Amino acid sequence: MSFYPYADEYPIVRGLPERGRPKAEILAELHSMAEREDASWENGKVSGSMYCGDHDHYAFMNEAFSLYGHMNALQRDVCPSSTRFEGELIAMGLDIMHGGEVHDTQPAGLVTSGGSGSILHAVLAYREAAARRGITRPSFVKPETAHPAFDKACHLVGVELRIAPIDQKTAQADVAAMEALIDDTTIAIVGSACNYGYGTIDPIAELGELAQSRGVGMHVDGCLGGLILPFGEMLGFDIPAFDFRIPGVTTISADTHKYGYGLKGTSLLLFRDKELRNGQYFFQTAWSGGKYCSPGIEGSRSSGLLAASWAAMVSLGREGYLAYAKAIFETAFAMQDAVRSHPELQIVGSPSFCFSFGSDEFDVYHVNDALRARGWRMNGQQYPNSIHMCVTRPQTQPGVREAFARDLTESVAYAKEHAGEPAKSSSIYGGVAGGHTAEAGEFIRAVMSDMMDKHQSVPAH
Repeated sequence: MSFYPYADEYPIVRGLPERGRPKAEILAELHSMAEREDASWENGKVSGSMYCGDHDHYAFMNEAFSLYGHMNALQRDVCPSSTRFEGELIAMGLDIMHGGEVHDTQPAGLVTSGGSGSILHAVLAYREAAARRGITRPSFVKPETAHPAFDKACHLVGVELRIAPIDQKTAQADVAAMEALIDDTTIAIVGSACNYGYGTIDPIAELGELAQSRGVGMHVDGCLGGLILPFGEMLGFDIPAFDFRIPGVTTISADTHKYGYGLKGTSLLLFRDKELRNGQYFFQTAWSGGKYCSPGIEGSRSSGLLAASWAAMVSLGREGYLAYAKAIFETAFAMQDAVRSHPELQIVGSPSFCFSFGSDEFDVYHVNDALRARGWRMNGQQYPNSIHMCVTRPQTQPGVREAFARDLTESVAYAKEHAGEPAKSSSIYGGVAGGHTAEAGEFIRAVMSDMMDKHQSVPAH
């Protein structure tokens, strides 16, 4: 991937243009890039990323967004529809997570900017609740497989993160190892349903019992699986309960922009008790600009994302989610069967719609290299080396699972042939071959360097 994407076709913007460009010209440029980038995943060979893949559904959400995208969800008196959209998104999430079966407290929720936002707000909520109990040096315990967003959240809000090893045989959280890390400073623990890397579901019921016995909070990270696993359970697949039916569970995150099939930029954070949520409200009543308050970290937000996500969920309903989940689970299990047909490959744990596999006979990244050459974009993982596939709706298209089985067979043969050589790919989250984030940084640094060179002779004012 170039540090200057599309530089051979379009001029690089190295600073604010002196004059604006025609809107039609700009839109033509955007259409051209979007069509080519869509073509890279429409064939169903990209892991995760595009969870819906239905352009009619995208157009529907885009229309909903266009009606409210310019509105500010912070100003509810001017835009009361935001309250409706957000409230009903939370109500639908609580319904899916059996929040209606909680009778000892009052469940509540928050719509955030994504999975990392939900996790950050959850850790913040636990920190604030602990502060009210006099805990000034809080700690949080996670299994190693829990998402790095917990590491980031703890770093940002000043909470000590303690990481427990997992059960290597099952690729699930080791409850005893997590218990050993809990002490009087611990504010909460987390289990994943499912974890991103291996697609395995942690023993949430056991973790819930642990949380209750030690008097700490229990977060279930369902950012990835929260809006597909419940429908898999309804369909009869072997999905254990992980939601508010487990007494020790106090918060759950679930991304509406993944298997909720909404636009990118929304996630649900659900609370067993609104008192825990209320602890993260921010108030500044002494500011000269007037009394300021917000329900979380964000201030201004576009009502368009709320409207689009609400429209997505209401348009699909339970029936639509069940149909999509059935196709995804069936496709995922067929792809896993293709992996198991090769004795050189081993699937990690007992996954569901998301799975990972490695090899004891050769570097599995050779398989990844060969699959990439055949158009597949899998995610590489480490410790040990493995390849991850998150099945979404594009993989449910006719012929994709057959193409995977065929290409995998050829890729295993390639890996055997090149077993003594170093592989080309590696383990970069979200960008196996390219390190896209690093390249974006290089792009910015290169542009800024050009700007500095251009203006270095301009006298300072």
